[in-house]
Amino acid sequence: MFGRSKPVVFDPYRRQRQRRGIPPWLLLLLTGLVGGAAGVIYLQERHLPPRLSPAESAALRNSFEQADAERQRLAAELASLRTRQQGTEAERARLASELATSQAATQSLQADLAALVATLPPDPRQQAVAVRAGRFSAREGGLDYSVVFSRAGKGRPFQGVVQISVAGDGPKVEVPVQPLSLRAHEVLHGRITLPEGFRAQEATVRVLDRPGGATHAFRVLKVGSEG
Repeated sequence: MFGRSKPVVFDPYRRQRQRRGIPPWLLLLLTGLVGGAAGVIYLQERHLPPRLSPAESAALRNSFEQADAERQRLAAELASLRTRQQGTEAERARLASELATSQAATQSLQADLAALVATLPPDPRQQAVAVRAGRFSAREGGLDYSVVFSRAGKGRPFQGVVQISVAGDGPKVEVPVQPLSLRAHEVLHGRITLPEGFRAQEATVRVLDRPGGATHAFRVLKVGSEG
């Protein structure tokens, strides 16, 4: 009437195995990971700067490299300018030293010249501006000359011109006027080119207030002699 019955096996852990599910700690861990990722996404989208695309990142890196290269170039130029500035300052110091030495030598020469002019005979005309001495030497078809001028008194320098004419065995040679600024004494040097075959005998030196103006001093000097 009834089939053959099977033996019943008693298993005390069967109910526990059937009820086992996901552990609570794993659920908490997964929930925390999901919440953290959601928070990062929220901050990124709402509060942080937008993320750059690969092309934008490449452009930004390229701009940075260009700016850094420009910075290095400017730093090199600045170093070069500093080096040149130091060289310029050293050159300026050297020139200032040479200028001071030259000024001291000039003052010494002026003092010596003043002493020599004082030993020259005075101008018999006793004018404020005088031709104190001069020398004309014939050489190679021309005249080399040196003329000493002096001025009495102090104040503003006398501003005028010097006119030289040379007489000899032919028409008189007129030399173009030369400017003269005379404070106490002045020495005028130069060379006069003479016509071919012209033999100079004497030179007349005049001091004028302007070309063709009034004569303030004059002197006739023999060529080859000092007067």
